[in-house]
Amino acid sequence: MPLDLTGSNLFFVLVLFGAGLFCIMKGGDLFVDAATWIAESTGIPKFIIGATVVSFATTMPELLVSLFSAFEGNADIAVGNAVGSVTANTGLILCISLVCMQCVMTRRQYAGKACLLLSAICLLFVFTRDGSLSLWESAAILAVFAFYMAESLLAGRREQGAEQPAEKPKKDGRTVAWNIGKFVLGAAAIVLGAQLLIDNGSELARRIGVPDAVIAATMIAIGTSLPELVTTIISIRKKQASLSVGNIIGANILDLTLIMPLCALLQGRPQPIERQGMLLDIPACLIISAAVMIPALACGRFKRWMGILAGALYIAYLVIMFTCFGVA
Repeated sequence: MPLDLTGSNLFFVLVLFGAGLFCIMKGGDLFVDAATWIAESTGIPKFIIGATVVSFATTMPELLVSLFSAFEGNADIAVGNAVGSVTANTGLILCISLVCMQCVMTRRQYAGKACLLLSAICLLFVFTRDGSLSLWESAAILAVFAFYMAESLLAGRREQGAEQPAEKPKKDGRTVAWNIGKFVLGAAAIVLGAQLLIDNGSELARRIGVPDAVIAATMIAIGTSLPELVTTIISIRKKQASLSVGNIIGANILDLTLIMPLCALLQGRPQPIERQGMLLDIPACLIISAAVMIPALACGRFKRWMGILAGALYIAYLVIMFTCFGVA
């Protein structure tokens, strides 16, 4: 379970909150720089690096928390956590990325991953209509993860050398070790900073009288997608749109096809789906994802209006959640 990284008094809460902010910004710089170097030095397009290496790093904390919860018999949170993260990644973070910078990549680079993402959400939608996710249904969704890994390996080999940097990066032993260290340190700093912000931001909100329900629906919900958000913000600043979009799509696939089925399989019993998840969260996840991915597949590129549409649908989803289901 996540560590409680809050201070004992207001001064330490503020200090730890500031430390979290510093960690995610500095860690984001190191993380994106190292990921860009990996892409340029290997010749693999930044989109594919973002969809594999970067997305694994940004979703690892969520995966570990969900697995620990499953071992302790508390995997009920896995569905809402995974689906909510996908919806926030697409409706909020991808919206920011597409609105703020132009994303140039070929349909060939993202078509397979976009189709796998939509397939995973459709399977989840169909399988959960009865209010649970059975073991064989979990295994079927896990098979999509296997297809994703195979497609990513093939795409990496196929597209190697497709993006040639203006200046070939150094690949001596010292440079390789330095950039691997930057990648690991940056990812760790983002995770630590995100936890500090969530814990101490929530504590600050409580101290000024914000209800726990509102905190859960805002600080905690957005906090689970904070690594992807930080990566996107730094990518915007460094003009690495493909890396950002690849990270979001890859993280979404991992959330749905790895975290959810593993939690159910580890428990050895069907995963119950709450009423809100069945009636709102999963359908909203499907609608918002389809609203971006299908036009992108049809047009051959991601466009700004797709981001605006995703953002509008995400706001509508939040309004419906608050008005019809209350704040959970």
